Amino acid sequence: MSKLYLVPSPIGNLADITYRAVKVLEEAALVLAEDTRTSGVLLRHYNINKPITPYHQHNEHKIVQHLLEQMQSGKVMALITDAGTPGISDPGFLLVRECVRGGVPVECLPGATAFVPALVNSGIPMNRFSFEGFPPLKKGRHTLFTQLATDERTLVFYESPHRLVRTLEDMIGYFGAERNCCVSRELTKMFEENKRGTLQEVHDYFKEKGVKGEIVLIVEGVS
Repeated sequence: MSKLYLVPSPIGNLADITYRAVKVLEEAALVLAEDTRTSGVLLRHYNINKPITPYHQHNEHKIVQHLLEQMQSGKVMALITDAGTPGISDPGFLLVRECVRGGVPVECLPGATAFVPALVNSGIPMNRFSFEGFPPLKKGRHTLFTQLATDERTLVFYESPHRLVRTLEDMIGYFGAERNCCVSRELTKMFEENKRGTLQEVHDYFKEKGVKGEIVLIVEGVS
């Protein structure tokens, strides 16, 4: 029976995968991977020997129709990304949309998404929050931060390590230096770190220390 499975992959610790996710990967006819090298490590770790093909932002528009036709003819596929849940700041939306339009069943397995443990760890209210993904680099950055400056919800961002300090600097200008935040770094890995404090304190800490690893930034809403 044709189907697309969205399979969350560990965000650092390879043990953080469900039994069901492993079973789905074992039974899929084809595994679609954001980076076949990264996903290959995961598949080999669990002795999963399946055909694997690249599926990422640079080729998805070229191959999505071919993949859809294969699934419509009965093939079961599993989509995984380098870390976390497909479609959350990662490839996935386009393929899901085309499957829905083309009558192919889609099922997303529950599992790892980096911002969830970061939000829970932060100590910042999480009853209402807005996931913003990666902030724009140039176009739209001023507009976004201006809009979010008066948002009462907790704000959740992903950011690359080499841009974190600049983003914190910008947020100090838009949100104020005393706004509470938490930077979660290298979640589930050996050197996991959760740095809490005001935007100014956290900015100064990472400006002096330097930044490495995957980053989730949680910022308290306006009060």
